[in-house]
Amino acid sequence: MIRRFYVRTGSLKEGMRIDQAIKDRLDRTLIARGTPLDSYLIDGLKKRGIPGVYIREGEEEVTQDKQEEAVLPPVVRHNIEKLRTQDPAKVTLSESVKKRVSEGIQYLYNNSDTKEFADTTSKITNDLMKAINDNEALAVDISVLKTSDEYTFKHSVDVATMSMIIAKKQGLSQKDIYNIGIAGLLHDMGKSKIPPEILNKPGRLNEEEFAIMKQHSSLGYEILKDKEEFSDAISLAVLQHHEKMNGTGYPLGCSADKIIHYAKIISVADVYDALVTERPYKKSFSQRTAVEMIMSMTEELDITAMRSFLGSVILYPVDSTVELSNGEKARVVKNEANSVLRPVVVGLTSGKVYDLANDLSCANILIL
Repeated sequence: MIRRFYVRTGSLKEGMRIDQAIKDRLDRTLIARGTPLDSYLIDGLKKRGIPGVYIREGEEEVTQDKQEEAVLPPVVRHNIEKLRTQDPAKVTLSESVKKRVSEGIQYLYNNSDTKEFADTTSKITNDLMKAINDNEALAVDISVLKTSDEYTFKHSVDVATMSMIIAKKQGLSQKDIYNIGIAGLLHDMGKSKIPPEILNKPGRLNEEEFAIMKQHSSLGYEILKDKEEFSDAISLAVLQHHEKMNGTGYPLGCSADKIIHYAKIISVADVYDALVTERPYKKSFSQRTAVEMIMSMTEELDITAMRSFLGSVILYPVDSTVELSNGEKARVVKNEANSVLRPVVVGLTSGKVYDLANDLSCANILIL
């Protein structure tokens, strides 16, 4: 069984096996992937200012995929090794953190009037901040964030985490990232005041029920606005997270210039997570379809927040195998920051490099 994890350079130990290639500006390999580190190599990483690297432990099982890898044509293996660029570090939550966060969220939704409410919120947000800062995460993989089988709790953590990553992508301060995390955690807090028969209805809401459900934004604001521990920006973000840039949102129908920046960020994360999550009354959309839908919502969602989001979600992780519309299977070797749907891939039969984002000759080729 193999385990892969990120280690800051200052914490590296001799004998650790590196799980990425280190190259210089001329694309020459300085440390090959799989090399055991010694004091000389660790010192070299420090001198180059490399903040951290991926390490692997354990032995890989000889799977069918590994067997197939061994028989790849030399040109294919050469191009994969030459072009492979590690994805940005993703947010990872340990099982103990997931358990602690899940229990904390459930406490918040059931105890919004207690004096421990603010302290519990702070502890959860600190856990998420630590998960982001520990490995300098710049990306998020929603499939690994699930903290609970209960939709409201899972959704709150997913939205908070994605919102914090978007804020970090925009270069916001640590304080703003922290506050956005709190607002993301609490954005649906008003649902704790919605009648259970409406909140947990297994089918679609009728018009009257939906009107009651839409009150959750205002109800959440009412819960927070008089709690001195939370800033006005946090309370307003909870109030406005369903507002739209074109004024068609609720509860106020605000236009873009009246919507707080925090809410613009949370709105994108909220819509995406709702699309990719299965509910009793709807099937989930694939991540690709959800991203395409987000990209089409230019009149409703803030463009800056949307772009930061698109630069934070990895649909096709490096080393994954995809099928192209020309019939060839390919290996993902590099993701482009501004082209989430069109990574660089290498054909597993031809060895051809398909730069789907930048090569015009690849314009008619899609990932199926």
